[in-house]
Amino acid sequence: MMKFTDSHEWVKLGEKNIARIGVTDYGQKQLGEIVYVELPVIGKVVHAGQEVAVLESTKAAADIYSPISGEIVAVNTQLVENPDLINRSAETEGWICTIRLIDPKEVDSLMDHTAYTLTF
Repeated sequence: MMKFTDSHEWVKLGEKNIARIGVTDYGQKQLGEIVYVELPVIGKVVHAGQEVAVLESTKAAADIYSPISGEIVAVNTQLVENPDLINRSAETEGWICTIRLIDPKEVDSLMDHTAYTLTF
């Protein structure tokens, strides 16, 4: 199940309260060609709405916010050498990090695909 924020992040729930997050296709298109990604630190605890990464494009830099609260347990190191993965596959191969959720119910407040699509 994938959920979305109004600031163009997505979260995909996995097993054992682990979720993967990234930027939406729409969000990456607004930024243009991604040329640099600043990844979060593994082990850092973040809260919903807190900055977790920075994307730099040929147009601008943008903060990426965590849609959920939890501990960062993995980062997509492929983005260091290939930041354009976000442009090519923002909602799959271009994921940014994986988080162990503190409160899985936080996801209930996020938009489903239909609501996100209607909003943007």
